Amino acid sequence: MTATSPMATRLEGPAPEVQVTRDMLRRGVFIAPVLVGICAAIWGGRGAVSSAYAVALVIVNFAVSAGIVSWTSRISLGLLMGSVLFGYLIRLGIIFLAVYLVHEASWVSLPALGTGLVVTHLGLLVWEMRYVAMSLAHPGLKPKRP
Repeated sequence: MTATSPMATRLEGPAPEVQVTRDMLRRGVFIAPVLVGICAAIWGGRGAVSSAYAVALVIVNFAVSAGIVSWTSRISLGLLMGSVLFGYLIRLGIIFLAVYLVHEASWVSLPALGTGLVVTHLGLLVWEMRYVAMSLAHPGLKPKRP
């Protein structure tokens, strides 16, 4: 009898991380105009464009994150753990590069860009905590009440 390694185990079934990320991105698209408007009021047109760029970076970051987890969990848990760790570092580097490449552009307001990145990342994560089920019985979003 051969014992299978827990690291070689694959996860089958629905992908709750995709469901949660879709819900979070839906909220991000809903709240983006508010953040862009606030940044426009404070920093003008450059602030609006910079905050819109920041929101786009955050949305792409969350979508790529969910895709990595969903894809690698179907292969093995070892690959999942490695891809989550190194995927985070790589995505963080890509965000740094995306900001570094435009930081001297005429349309960028660095305070608005930084505010947009931080507020959108943390705001969406904190907002989504209200809707995530903290139970193994219902992974992903809380079930809707009848």
